[in-house]
Amino acid sequence: MTGKPRILVSYLIGVFTLAFATSMVHAETPKPNVVLMFIDDLGYGDTGAYGCTDIPTPHIDRLAQEGVLCTASYITNPPCCPSRCSLMMGMYAQRFGKYGMSRGLPIPEDRPTLAEFMRDAGYITGQIGKWDLGSRSQGPLTQGFIEVARKPPQKTYDPESNESPKEKRSKKHRASKYICLTQDGKEAWLTDINGDQMVEFVERNKDKPFFLYFSPEAVHSPSAETPPHLTDRTSATGKRKKLAGAIVSVDDQVGKLLDTLDRHDLRENTLIIFSSDNGANGSEGGRSAPYRGGKGRGTQQEGWVRVPTIFSWPGVIPRNQKYDGLTCTLDYYATIATLAGYAAPRHLDGVNMLPYLTGKQPGTAHEFLFWLNNDPVDAPRRHLTAVRWRDWRLYRHKQHGWQLFDLQKDPQETQDVADRHPTVVQRMKSEYAAWAKTLTPQAELPHSDRGQSPVIPTGYGWALAVE
Repeated sequence: MTGKPRILVSYLIGVFTLAFATSMVHAETPKPNVVLMFIDDLGYGDTGAYGCTDIPTPHIDRLAQEGVLCTASYITNPPCCPSRCSLMMGMYAQRFGKYGMSRGLPIPEDRPTLAEFMRDAGYITGQIGKWDLGSRSQGPLTQGFIEVARKPPQKTYDPESNESPKEKRSKKHRASKYICLTQDGKEAWLTDINGDQMVEFVERNKDKPFFLYFSPEAVHSPSAETPPHLTDRTSATGKRKKLAGAIVSVDDQVGKLLDTLDRHDLRENTLIIFSSDNGANGSEGGRSAPYRGGKGRGTQQEGWVRVPTIFSWPGVIPRNQKYDGLTCTLDYYATIATLAGYAAPRHLDGVNMLPYLTGKQPGTAHEFLFWLNNDPVDAPRRHLTAVRWRDWRLYRHKQHGWQLFDLQKDPQETQDVADRHPTVVQRMKSEYAAWAKTLTPQAELPHSDRGQSPVIPTGYGWALAVE
């Protein structure tokens, strides 16, 4: 047995009756499949389902038409690395000492990852694309994924050639981010390769319950290499056109998935969750409309943490609906675990969203959501202290103290109304202080892992976990 202790050993003690009863129900019908699509830097306002008009995303829009679009979905630990740690652990990352990027900080070994939970519940678990969480020894193959797609070799540019993009004219940065080489030496777009890998995984495991974590590099910067066959399909202009083409490519891969599920009559037995690891990158032309801010500049505003999220499962989740209650990344683990037929781990901070999405449970999944990014070695622009409650967003700026915004009336956060609503401010501050007392002190990065990311296996095909 490799990795952490098996969940069936660690977590069935004390819940045997519930597990047995649930497993009997699931024995009569196939366990539902799950595909979790976690896109990098996709903005709230950059798909058609969320009102975008210059980037065609018909397949993402279909997900929304066949499911529930969440209008107040959040990342609780931005940006990329902490966001993915919280996703895979289903808990606020501060609970294990991660208060900022702190790339290389281990995730807990005494609590199962989402992949470990699903693997031990009888699912074939697969991962495609970006990992960026935990220590170097905590890659996807050691954290519960049975199959991991290899990353093909990248195209390299001659830094002396005028044909190289300007940003590649140095020996340090001559590797392409998105143009890769196939086994026969041809150039291919990485996002397209990732989509083909997704099809391979579903085709190979169509007769078994599967959990697939699709986390492509797209649409992380730089988008400068996006080819004309993608950019020409958009009406975006200026620097946004390259990003728009990259988003079109993501939509193409969603289409590949849906076609494959339809072909094998799996669509109505597959929950798809589509979301993003943080808000839009404004320097690439990304948009968080109608909200302000995003990655890079604007990390103090709503646009950095509010992300597009769609839950789609025909026949189970209602079609073409919206959910306006608060939900967040932490809820994905709690929701997916429910489908496995076993009691969810106790460490989760998330909520099973299915009762809310199906209308069986009214109201909001979370009354409050909290943010605390204050790692002293992290970039100051990433520091964030904030609370969400109802339509209110309370945010603390070092120079101005606590500021309060009514996101319903003022989505651009232009008018601080803290002085007008002292009772609201006090309530939110009190809830924040109580939450902060439950956190673990900031952890120190292991010296050998500082500044490094876990490595996805390179080459072609798939790497398999060794039992």
